[in-house]
Amino acid sequence: MLGTDAFLSLARATSAKHGLPHMPVALVPHPLGGIPTDTARAKADAILDEVLRGLTSDPTPPATTAAARPTLVEAPEDLDAFQLWAMEQEWSDGLPVLPPTEARVAKILGRRAGEELASTLMPLDGRATLHAIAVNAALAGAGPEHLPVIIAAVRAVATPQFNLNAIQCTTHPCSPLVIVNGPIAARLGVAGGPNALGNGHRANAVIGRALRLVLQNVGGARPGREDRATLGHPGKFTYCLAENEAQSPWEPLHVERGFAREDSTVTVCGSEPPHNVNDHGSTTGETLMAALAGTAATTGSNNIYLAGDPLVILGPEHAQTLASSGWSKQDFQSRFWDAARVPMAKFSADNIARFKLTHPERFENAGPDTLLPFASKPEDVMVIVAGGPGKHSAIVPTFGATRSVTERIEA
Repeated sequence: MLGTDAFLSLARATSAKHGLPHMPVALVPHPLGGIPTDTARAKADAILDEVLRGLTSDPTPPATTAAARPTLVEAPEDLDAFQLWAMEQEWSDGLPVLPPTEARVAKILGRRAGEELASTLMPLDGRATLHAIAVNAALAGAGPEHLPVIIAAVRAVATPQFNLNAIQCTTHPCSPLVIVNGPIAARLGVAGGPNALGNGHRANAVIGRALRLVLQNVGGARPGREDRATLGHPGKFTYCLAENEAQSPWEPLHVERGFAREDSTVTVCGSEPPHNVNDHGSTTGETLMAALAGTAATTGSNNIYLAGDPLVILGPEHAQTLASSGWSKQDFQSRFWDAARVPMAKFSADNIARFKLTHPERFENAGPDTLLPFASKPEDVMVIVAGGPGKHSAIVPTFGATRSVTERIEA
């Protein structure tokens, strides 16, 4: 296996997952990206002998061991001591967690069969049984009522189009954003109004946090090891909201995707933090579009060169401005797609050269006046309405090489 020294932990974890913990690894000093060609070639030359030895030797495989099964462990009864212990066990996200006692996990599971497999999670092919999901829900402070939403989110992130392995291991800051639609949002108190992506809402906090802990503890994306985010963002603690369907002038996301309005769903997307759009002056869709598209169209966005389905969260007042201009949601998507573009001339020569190699379909024949869109086609732009009073919206770019997934919540 070839890599840079900064990613040795990910290399070891990946080879072990495939039953090859003894696989030879040849490392060069980090980084490889953004360095002169001669420097990269010199790094490669320095490990050539090591690579040849690895390819021509046959290291002795270690003895195989039986797959681990869930077991009870002794943990400190004192809550303060439990926090330190949970961090040592790599169960915690750094915020206080609650002990997942047998009684609490059983209460969250209810009559569900704990051994039922919801999904297998990358990068380490962890088995997300209902019992394992309930344990992490207990750590996050969730209750039995939240479990159906968490299970649906776990199933959604495991679908191939979501590309969980890349989301979990990338240096990009993305994290799964959970969008809840349908009657269950009001029933559980999942906020979609004022401060919907902020503090003060238990359901939002525990649902998003439980998913993150499942991805860490079952999927195996441990920060700084398999999870290689350069910076990350606060949504990696919890990232969840409901669509404000009551104040939307258009059909909600799940109806747009073929579900009945009375269905309850979760949609997950591999998202950056929200980029705020402040526009208190525009009175028409045409003038508001300048602020929305201008916030999206940047050279540093993954969506500009990897496409995907970025998200626009329209505050209710901005949504009403657009609807009052006679725009449907499809009208907005089309106009936004036309407007949210970056001129090729704004990219550095170094990045243009790189993109022509990695993404020739978008960059090979592009000239300095070519305008590169934020998504491949208008319908790829996701649009929801959320938030409270105030003339603010948000652009939420994604990892790009991922597609959002909507899953029905089964009671």
